[in-house]
Amino acid sequence: MTDDSLLGHALIEEATKKSGLIWVRGEGPARALWHVWHDGAAHVVGGGPGEQPLPDGLTEGATVEVTVRSKDKGGRVVAWTALVSAPAPGSEAWTAAADELKGKRLNAPDAETMTERWARECRLLRLTPREAVTELPQGSLSAVPLPTPATTRRPVPPALPRLLLRRRGR
Repeated sequence: MTDDSLLGHALIEEATKKSGLIWVRGEGPARALWHVWHDGAAHVVGGGPGEQPLPDGLTEGATVEVTVRSKDKGGRVVAWTALVSAPAPGSEAWTAAADELKGKRLNAPDAETMTERWARECRLLRLTPREAVTELPQGSLSAVPLPTPATTRRPVPPALPRLLLRRRGR
């Protein structure tokens, strides 16, 4: 390995470890995924009920693009290509990654049996870095948010402004 590739891999590892989310682009638009860095790769879990949706194209042997943003400023730190692999549920690699992910999973309804549910209903994927992309695209790359059933915006009830004004007058 050259010094540049070693530096690139060190940047990928440190930036990905410190970031709460990574943006992964497979065949469609990129999705923000929570992850954990373990054993030289980013690991994600999802695709099942109650877990994060995974982007299209995250299949065994596929190559995807991962963008890491700064936790503080939100700007892109590094983008890298990754080889996707799926450890077999119950294998030593799967168990080690699932244990790391379990510690990072917030608000799980079934914290005690979460890894068993992941083995049955979800996919745990390993994103192994191939190379750092040294030239990032120019511009903001902003896009329309992906559709989600989590939208809760509704019109303001007509009586709400009167109730708020009445409280302020007391």
